[in-house]
Parts: sequence; C-alpha cells; structure tokens
Amino acid sequence: MAPHAEGATGFESSVGTTVHNTTDSKPELFTVQSPNVQYTDSDITSKYTYRTTEVNVTDGKYVASPKETLYDFKTERKVGKVGLMLVGLGGNNGTTVTAGILANRQGLSWDTREGPRAANYYGSVVMSSTVKLGTDAKTGREVNVPLHDMLPMVHPNDLAIGGWDISGMDLASAMDRAKVLEPTLKGLVKKQMATIKPLPSIYYPDFIAANQEDRADNVVPGSKASLEHVEHLRKDIRDFKSANGLDKVIVLWTANTERYADIIPGVNDTAENLMHSIEIGHEEVSPSTVFAVACIKENAPFINGSPQNTFVPGCIELAEQHKAFIGGDDFKSGQTKMKSALVDFMINAGIKLTSIASYNHLGNNDGKNLSSQKQFRSKEISKSNVVDDMVAANTTLYKEGEHPDHTVVIKYMPAVGDNKRALDEYYAEIFLGGHQTISLFNVCEDSLLAAPLIIDLVVVAEMMTRISWRAHGAGEWKGFHSVLSVLSYMLKAPLTPPGTPVVNALAKQRSALVNVLRACVGLEPENDMTLEHKLF
Repeated sequence: MAPHAEGATGFESSVGTTVHNTTDSKPELFTVQSPNVQYTDSDITSKYTYRTTEVNVTDGKYVASPKETLYDFKTERKVGKVGLMLVGLGGNNGTTVTAGILANRQGLSWDTREGPRAANYYGSVVMSSTVKLGTDAKTGREVNVPLHDMLPMVHPNDLAIGGWDISGMDLASAMDRAKVLEPTLKGLVKKQMATIKPLPSIYYPDFIAANQEDRADNVVPGSKASLEHVEHLRKDIRDFKSANGLDKVIVLWTANTERYADIIPGVNDTAENLMHSIEIGHEEVSPSTVFAVACIKENAPFINGSPQNTFVPGCIELAEQHKAFIGGDDFKSGQTKMKSALVDFMINAGIKLTSIASYNHLGNNDGKNLSSQKQFRSKEISKSNVVDDMVAANTTLYKEGEHPDHTVVIKYMPAVGDNKRALDEYYAEIFLGGHQTISLFNVCEDSLLAAPLIIDLVVVAEMMTRISWRAHGAGEWKGFHSVLSVLSYMLKAPLTPPGTPVVNALAKQRSALVNVLRACVGLEPENDMTLEHKLF
C-alpha cells in the first residue's frame, strides 16, 4: 500500500489516505448460461421479464390479471476505487467501523476472556450471508453462493475512509472514549487509528442536544446554514477523492440524531426554496440536510443513518433534478430488526397484535443525545412506524383505522455503555378470545451491530451507481430513482420515492434486494415451491 499526498483532506497518514489496488474486476464466481444474458469485458447485460399481478376492483370484487414487462439491465463490471466519508467519524460507529476494516484488512486476531477472536464481517448481509442460486443439476440440492458474489461489488477492505466530526479527537483516543472494542484489539490498531483526525464539521447547536456542546471543538465557523458551508463540504469531498485517487465517494451520516426540521411552505418544500433558505441561513435547515445538498451537488451518494428528517421534500426534489442517489433513514440494527421480523411473522400467521411496548436503556453518546426530548422524538417516530405496512396488509385482522397500541421509551443509563438493553412485550389476541404475550430481552452491542450495516449500505449504494436499466429495446439507459429504496433492509424508516409504498417487513426487504441482483444477471426470483421434488 502506498500513501497518497497529505494535506488536502486534513489527515496525516491513515486508512483514509491509503487504498488497496485490488478493486479491478475479478472473475465471477458463477456465470449465467442464457440467450438473455451477455458478458463483455465492461458489462453484464440481461433481458429480464418482470412478472406482477394487476388487480381491478369493481363493487367489492377483484379481478386479477397476470402482467409481464420486459426490461434490459446493464451492470458495469469494473468497481474502481471507492472512498467512504463518515459524518461522525469520531463517534462510536465511526471508530468501530474504521477499526473493523483495519482489522479485516490486516487479518488480525486477538485474545479475549473467552479465547482468541479473529476479524470478520459478521452482521453484514452483504459480506456474511448467502443467496440460493438454484438447485444442483445432479443431486437436486440447493446451491447457495455469498451475496457479495452475485454481482461485482467493492470489498470493504478496499475502502478509503475519512470524514468529519465536531470533536477533533484523533480516532485512537475516540476509540478509547467509545468503550466498544476489546483492549487487545485496540492495541493492535491504535497506531494507525491515532493518525486519523476528522475534518471540521458544521455545527448548528439548535439541532442536537445541549449536552453535546462540550464535544464541539472541531467546527467550521458559522452556526446556521449557508452556501459557504455547502461549498466547504463539497471541497472536502473533492479533496478526499483527489488525494486518494478515487473513482467515487459515498457519504454516510452516523453523527448525532437531530431534532425534526419543520416542513414549511416556501422554506424547504421545493428544491428552489431549500437552496434559497440555505443562502439566507434559515433556522429550519439542519446540518444533515446541508451535507445532503453538498453531496447531491457533488454527485456523491448520501445515506442518512439517523432518524431525523434530513430529506425534506426540497432535498428529494434536488436529488431528482441532479439524478443523485440518497437513502435513509436510521440504522436498523437490534430491537427494530427483531420487531420487523417478529411482527411480520405474527400477522402473517393470523395472530392479531393489539399492543407493542418497547423499552430501551443505553449509556453511549447516542443515549446521552437522545435524553433530550426533541431528539428522542425523531427516534420515536422511526421506531414506531415499522409495523404500519404489515398491519395495513391484513384487513382480516385489522379494520380500517385500527392499529396496535405502540409505545417506545428510551432512557439514558451511562453505566451500561454501548451494551444497549432492549425490552419488548408483544400482546396479541388469538383463537376464541385468548391471548398470547411474548416478552423479549435483547442485549445489543449497539455499535458492533451498526458498523456492519454501514458497510452494507455503502457497498450496495456503490453497486447501484453501476446499474442501469430500460424498457426492452428502448434507446436510453437510465439509473434507478434517486431515492434508493433497495437499501430498506438496513434502515428503520426506509425512504421511498414520493408516492410509492413503504415496505418494513424484513423478509420482503431482503427479497427485493436479492431479486434486483438476480434480475441483473437474468435470473428469475426463486419461488421456493420446489415442484421438482413434488411432481413424479
């Protein structure tokens, strides 16, 4: 590995200024033998039949009609060199994901009280899960392949990492402050982490809790939105890209939860109004929205890993105008992932949930910030909406307007640190007026669950920049919509294109991701009917 020039990024020597040269295309693990799929040195092109069912409703009766649409997909095989810039680089998640990539890149192992441990990417759906490819032609057994090998994707070991933080603490010191990693692992990466110092970030005190003020020693001058801030962040991205010889940069917000911004006509409801509001320093433009605007202008995909409403209507419209990718909101790591899986199971099993009570206590800086009511309200909204689509889908259990009682409580308890405690009670009606109560106690090592999600979001977002599609035979190739709803599996409150439904059911979200990958190589979704084993 050869270090690049210093200075422009604000780093000395670091993972952020070093890139593996291993990101050129590698041979695919499998190829598809079909007249509908073509491989060239540069692209994989597929012809794909998208099958859906169209329903017409008349006088309460349904008429279902199968519908087929033919599409072409094209995926660039060359990944290139990719950089990840984190907003909140010096926080628990930022230090954990940086140390984790360093450990994996170097193949580190270390001692713990429970014995030796080695670097891995457990918890990453992209790096540590598999996908059914099909059935073995000779034995009839399922053939499963790593999800990462479905299409050419960047390997997280090859990411250049940098970013911003309102705290100027170097990452070795910030890693100690976070109290997430084993001391022996910290010792192995400390020297490299100590060389990484975050770039100054923008800081608008009204948007995060007052108890964060003592961290804010590394800020860009100015306490309200401005075009100067947008341009400052754009230059940071360009400098990082240039200093590291990158083909593209993905930016991800893993900083403090902000309060919700009010949606005000004439302020943030259109792209034009939003840009004017930034120009005049309107108080309802948040730091995360300013970051999003800077990334949109630089055509760097921006992902929001916190629950605030970063993507106000004007921001979404701006992304659409620039054909830039955005995605969010809020990492779906522990309690909410369990909830979206369990509620999906129960409602699909015909069990009527009538109340869900979720209690959390945590002691990391996220918990400290969320002890402020305005910031907690952002988290409460993202956690409370995750069952809505599942409830709405079952009109047998729930009549119009009916919904389970759903309460979310978060308390800051410093003693538990990053080991968040999540307690959930699910109360449901069952057969003949009976009841079922399910209680869960989930101890989530918060940042060790969130860090792999950061990797997933970045790897998938980068991949989407190389996929284009069109109606079969049409002249112009197009990218996906600016709002990357394909990221929903990793997010609590998935952002979707305006006017489209939100899907929170975990199984549907994963199927959507996998089936996009399959379409790109001309494969039908696996239907799991296994008729080949049932018909003789």
